[in-house]
Amino acid sequence: MTKIILNGCNGKMGKVISETVKKFENLSIVAGIDKNTSSVDYPVFSNIKDCNIDADVLLDFSRPDSLKNLMDYAKLKNIPLIICTTGHSDEQLKEIENFSKELAIFRSANMSIGINVINNILKNISNLLYNNYDIEIIEKHHNQKVDAPSGTALLLANTIKNSIKEETSFIYGREGSSKKVHNKIGIHAIRGGSIVGEHEVIFAGQGETIEIKHTAISREVFAVGALKACEFMYNKAPGLYCMDDIIRG
Repeated sequence: MTKIILNGCNGKMGKVISETVKKFENLSIVAGIDKNTSSVDYPVFSNIKDCNIDADVLLDFSRPDSLKNLMDYAKLKNIPLIICTTGHSDEQLKEIENFSKELAIFRSANMSIGINVINNILKNISNLLYNNYDIEIIEKHHNQKVDAPSGTALLLANTIKNSIKEETSFIYGREGSSKKVHNKIGIHAIRGGSIVGEHEVIFAGQGETIEIKHTAISREVFAVGALKACEFMYNKAPGLYCMDDIIRG
């Protein structure tokens, strides 16, 4: 049985994970961390430093400003850290990379298996299509999402950019009078209502378009991916891991 500490346990995703974990016979949440210490099926601490319950992995679905405390706690307890939070700064991403030399860290901009399959498809087709197709990315999320564009949109955009041999750059939305510049990949963020998450990559050519789209119907898809990451990271050696490792595994 892999024992999990869940940071952000009383947030929207935390609550979904707490329900979804019941479908995993080999996983158990033994403690939670949240400013809201409302009672759940396990003890909840308002500060991770006060958590005195042994666990095998530390799972984070919260906000980027929790990062330092999470890494300090994971190092102190010598347990893998699974980061599902998005919106980290470039400096924080560098900290994660450096910290992974000492500790096992899993990080993904999106915990959906489907999104990561699409990401792998983009690695194979982006350079092939680039010369004859313009590339645009559209992402849609609920009206409470803080970061824009989404971490997933940036994941897909960077995969495309890194797969194309020519130099490309991003343009975030458009305003004013200007034509499409071929080597600029458009990224557009839409916020509204209760949209769980939609990501669409459009390759627009002369006389045809190729569209690759992923729609999250419920948050459970992210919870399942996060819990699979907990399974995968049990007793892992130091290093930086991602969803590709799970898919290949």
